[in-house]
Amino acid sequence: MKFAVVGHVEWVEFARVERVPEAGEIVHAREVWAEPAGGGAVAAVQLARLAGACTFFTALGNDELGHRVHHELARLGVRVQAVFRGDFQRRAFTFVDDAGERTITVIGERLGPAGSDPLPWDELAVADGVYFVSGDADAVRAARWARVLVATARSLPAVREAGVQLDALVRSGSDASERYEPGDLNPPPRLEVATAGQLGGMYTLAGGEPERYPPSPLPGRLEDTYGAGDSFAAGLTFALAERRPVEEALAFASRRGAAALARRGAHGT
Repeated sequence: MKFAVVGHVEWVEFARVERVPEAGEIVHAREVWAEPAGGGAVAAVQLARLAGACTFFTALGNDELGHRVHHELARLGVRVQAVFRGDFQRRAFTFVDDAGERTITVIGERLGPAGSDPLPWDELAVADGVYFVSGDADAVRAARWARVLVATARSLPAVREAGVQLDALVRSGSDASERYEPGDLNPPPRLEVATAGQLGGMYTLAGGEPERYPPSPLPGRLEDTYGAGDSFAAGLTFALAERRPVEEALAFASRRGAAALARRGAHGT
């Protein structure tokens, strides 16, 4: 099966601390590391691990760090199709505290791909599943050529402008920036999912009433919450492309989200 992700990537520096510092306070990190992350990169690596391969359509900063991101994602098994745009690669700094919560500061402009970028968009016509994270409306339309298209609510404006129907829209039930109401998209998604972390979540089929899906148990000790939502979305994309029933697909996605909670940072490397 063929899978792709359309979206952005950040170079993320992580620092594990007892707690996030208050204003003016100094805290000492017990562990630090850095890796390519952000919603698109997390999902692309997850789909590459699930399916054996995944193509990532993205835009990168045309600097040393942007080229390093390209190299590191390829090392993680992702086939990267990127344009190099602008002078600086977007970065982020993430605190991981003793409760496993992540607190993120993003530095720089988000670089999502555009449908006008010289990328092999025609490959999406033979894709079994695509997860859309960021990009413009033309990139959404290209992603819709895939048999299954899943998108994050963070890309709602581009999806609305594109006017295509999603097979699934995934959002965090607790994040105000990922709010979705019936009527926000026309046509509406066939499936809308609101995740709630270790509490499970809610799902609604088009024309139906909201229903709850149960959480999956952690497969190990809680490491941090970074990337759990996009790992869930990658799992849902994979399971829907395999034509699994909705409840079974949600259970599979929930296990991928739980696995993310038990790994360090974006990829567990």
